[in-house]
Amino acid sequence: MSDFWRRASIFPVYLFLIALLLWLTAGAMPAALVFGIGMTLQYFAHLRNLAAFNRWLSDPDTRAVPDGTGLWVDAFSQLNKLTKRRRKEREQHAAALLQMEQATSALPEGVVILGEGDRIEWCNPQAEHHFGLDGDRDVGQQITYLARQPEFVQYLARNSFAEPLVLRGMRHDDLVLSIKLIAYGSSKRLLISRDITHLERIETMRRDFVANVSHELRTPLTVVNGFVETMQDMPSLENDMARRALQLMGDQTKRMENLVNDLLTLSRLENEQNILHEETVDVPALMNTLLEEGRVLSNGQHQLKLEIESGSRLSGSISELHSAFGNLVTNAIRYTPPGGGIQLRWYEQPDGHMVFCVRDSGIGIAPQHISRLTERFYRVDRSRSRETGGTGLGLAIVKHIAMRHQAQLNIASEEGKGSTFSIVFPAKRRIPEEDPTAIS
Repeated sequence: MSDFWRRASIFPVYLFLIALLLWLTAGAMPAALVFGIGMTLQYFAHLRNLAAFNRWLSDPDTRAVPDGTGLWVDAFSQLNKLTKRRRKEREQHAAALLQMEQATSALPEGVVILGEGDRIEWCNPQAEHHFGLDGDRDVGQQITYLARQPEFVQYLARNSFAEPLVLRGMRHDDLVLSIKLIAYGSSKRLLISRDITHLERIETMRRDFVANVSHELRTPLTVVNGFVETMQDMPSLENDMARRALQLMGDQTKRMENLVNDLLTLSRLENEQNILHEETVDVPALMNTLLEEGRVLSNGQHQLKLEIESGSRLSGSISELHSAFGNLVTNAIRYTPPGGGIQLRWYEQPDGHMVFCVRDSGIGIAPQHISRLTERFYRVDRSRSRETGGTGLGLAIVKHIAMRHQAQLNIASEEGKGSTFSIVFPAKRRIPEEDPTAIS
C-alpha cells in the first residue's frame, strides 16, 4: 500500500515542482497554467482507463482485461490474474458438475432435485421417462403440477419418508414405481424413483403360483384325510403299529390342510383386487368370543384374563379382524407353558388410536428374531413349531390384515419373560360407543 501511494504521488509532486519553478522564473500565471493542464491530462487518463474498465465489466466473460496506463496497469494486472483464477475454478466446477450429471444420467433410477415448494431444479433422463418431464422446459415447475396422482401428492406432503411409496400407472398402465424422498440442505429434497415393474410381475406370478398350487392340493388332501379317518374308525384294525401310523398320517394331513388354508388366506389378502369389506366391528363382543375360543384351546391349562377399557368399535372386516386377533391369542396359548397367564386388552390411546393387545407370560423371543417374525415360514424354534402345529404363516397373515386396516403390528418381548403383541388402529377407524351407526 505504501508503494502505491509513493507511485501515485510522483506525478503530482513533479508537476508541482515544475509549476513552482515557473512561478519563480516566469510568474504565477504560467505556473498555474502548466499545473492545471498537467492535472487535467491526468484526470482524462483516469477517465480513459475507467471507461475501458466499464466496457470490460459489461461483458467480462468474452472481453479481455484492459492493459491500462499509469497506476491502472497494476490494478488491471491483478484483476487479470483474479479473473483467470476464477475462470479456471468455474471451468473445474462446470467439469465436475458435468461429470456428476453424466454419472447421474447413467443411473437406472430416476433422480429429481426439488427446491423450495417442491419446484424442479434438475432431473435425469430416467426421471423424465418415469414422470413424463422435460429437463429443460419443466425446470422451475412444481412437480405436483406434472405428476398429479393423489397418492404421490399425499406422499410429498408427509414429514416422514421412512417407507417408500409404490406408485402404479404413473405414465403407463403397466409401469410400477418405487419412490423415495430424501431431504437435504435447508429446503431441498431428492426424489428417487425406481422401476419395479418386473419385480411386481414376479411377485404376482409367485402369488398366483402359491394360490393355484394350494387350491389344487386342497382336494386331494381332503380325500386322503377322509380315508385316514375312516380307516382309524375301522373296528377290525387291531395292529398297534398300523393305528400309530394312521394317527401320524392324520396329524400330518391336518397340518398340511392348515398350511394350504393359510397359504390361500395369505394369497387372498395380498390380492389387490380383494377390496376390504367395510362394516362395523363390535370389538368388545369379538373379545368375548376370543376369550371363549382361547379357553377351549387352552383346555384349562392357562389363566386367561379379559380387559375391555373402551366400548368403541371399529370400521373394518369382522372376518379378517377375527382371524388376526385369533392368531395372536392362539400363538400366546401355544407358546405359554401350562399355568401361565394371558391377557387380552382393548383400549384407547390419548391420541384416539385404538389398540388390541395380547400379553402372555410365555417363553419370550430373543431380540434378534423380533424383526423377522412376520416373514413367511420364519420360526424361532422349528422343533417347537412342529410340536405346536404352527404353519409359520400366522403372523404374516396378521401383518397383512393390519396393513389392510391402516393399522400397525407392534411386538415387544423379552426372552423368558413373555411377549406383548399389539395392533394399533388409526383414530379414523374408531366408531364411538354412543354413535348410533355403531349398532350392527
